[in-house]
Amino acid sequence: MEEFFIKLLTEYGYIILFVWCIMEGEMALIMAGILAHTTHMHIIVAIFVAGLGGFCGDQIYFYLGRYNKKYIAKKLHAQRRKFAIAHIMLKKYGWPIIFMQRYMYGFRVIIPLCIGLTGYSAKKYAFINLISAWCWAAITVIPAWILGEHILEILKEAKEHWYFAIPIVLVFLSALLYIFRRIENKILYERRYRNEISNNK
Repeated sequence: MEEFFIKLLTEYGYIILFVWCIMEGEMALIMAGILAHTTHMHIIVAIFVAGLGGFCGDQIYFYLGRYNKKYIAKKLHAQRRKFAIAHIMLKKYGWPIIFMQRYMYGFRVIIPLCIGLTGYSAKKYAFINLISAWCWAAITVIPAWILGEHILEILKEAKEHWYFAIPIVLVFLSALLYIFRRIENKILYERRYRNEISNNK
């Protein structure tokens, strides 16, 4: 199975990378970096293709927000709180949120949908999104390419002693959840504070 997977990545690596990055693929970027390290991929082409994949993924959500109200109505019902937070962040940070959203767990789909719902220029969004996607790809692929040998050694050790990874993953996910909870609570507090000021006027 492992040999088949490696063969598949070697033969169809760029196609798999593109499709995987459409569907939010940090793991795909790390794999691309490792394959570039082992000379099965060219690093510049890998970054270019991965960035295009990430760009296309966000463009799909942007146009869903702009032209598919039924999908948005369903999403809004299920994730009202996240949509409210995303809307506040858009008003507070403006276009830089297009860069930031790629690193915000739980908001990567919501923010492009929100931007699509506004009257934001589609051309401007596409341009910023493309630059952002290539930066996102480079930031992950290049370190994986440089540290390829170490990552392969870690993967080999992890395969033999997989049970050690469980507490590390749990701590990492807990820390990530805590950080985003703090950000979320801060945004909600600021929103309530502004509403109280408005009501007192």
